[in-house]
Amino acid sequence: MPSFRTGIVTEIVATRAALQRVLVDLGSGPEPAFVLTEIIGTVATGDRVVVNTTAVELGLGTGGSHIVHWNLARDSWRSDSVGHVMKMRYASGQVDVDAPGSELMSISGTPVVVAGLHSQVAAVAVAFKDARPDARLAYVMTDGGALPIALSDLVCELRAGGLIDVTVTAGHAFGGDVEAVSIYDALAIASEQADAIVVAMGPGGAGTGTALGFSAIEVGNALDAAATLGGNPIAVLRASARDPRARHQGLSHHSETALTLATRATVTVPTPPGVQWTHPGHSAVPVENVGIAARFAERGLSVESMGRPAAEDPLLFECGAAAGVLAARAVP
Repeated sequence: MPSFRTGIVTEIVATRAALQRVLVDLGSGPEPAFVLTEIIGTVATGDRVVVNTTAVELGLGTGGSHIVHWNLARDSWRSDSVGHVMKMRYASGQVDVDAPGSELMSISGTPVVVAGLHSQVAAVAVAFKDARPDARLAYVMTDGGALPIALSDLVCELRAGGLIDVTVTAGHAFGGDVEAVSIYDALAIASEQADAIVVAMGPGGAGTGTALGFSAIEVGNALDAAATLGGNPIAVLRASARDPRARHQGLSHHSETALTLATRATVTVPTPPGVQWTHPGHSAVPVENVGIAARFAERGLSVESMGRPAAEDPLLFECGAAAGVLAARAVP
């Protein structure tokens, strides 16, 4: 069950659109927290706030942070949103968004790269843009991880560097350039605004260590959606030489399971050196390494997964880069 405490904001650490990072003294000194300003407004130094402390108390890694729930310095607050669709429905933090929807029933061969890890979006984007700097890339963020796109430092960097041209937040995820109510809707919207699409959840994710109990299983659904709409589905494998967990060493069971469940069309599966994939329903395509860790460094990008920088686990990111290369080749 969730835990809440009150504290005093001692410092505003950083501010950007829809997000503040702050320090809050909960009684034993300043601790980091974040504020979703589109939901509760901004806070100021000295404000007394209610903080959700659940993730930190549980000792979570990714996503383990205090969240400012409400600012007791004000009696009320109202955003200037005029949306007609609710996201995070029936939770106290539900938000109204403008979700235009799309009338398209086909995305006409648009390459759709689907990854199970948020960090792999960077590898896809860099490899794609290095190969096709003239082409536009859309990022569809699903609701399998963090719901506010504002929380993603990575997306902020990729947008600033011109590596992602438009963002679409699907399902209960919110805060993208365009809002969508489903993965199908999001793919249609993205195809109207870009030459290729990369789909992945936001930061964080859930897993139980069991065969089906992990949020990245959505990869199979997204690949099927892309195929059903007439797109060109391309899967990003999850593979690692450094992950200490047996189920993620080499080719992760996440990829094996999600791709086994993608049954509506043949999926292109790029395989960098060191990764083997065989499945009668999908098509493995060998792709040479692009040296993605060095390319991140050249662009000043700091990319990591589970606390490991890309240079320490290059195989994971070469999988994403391989998909970006194939997506670039598929753009007319």
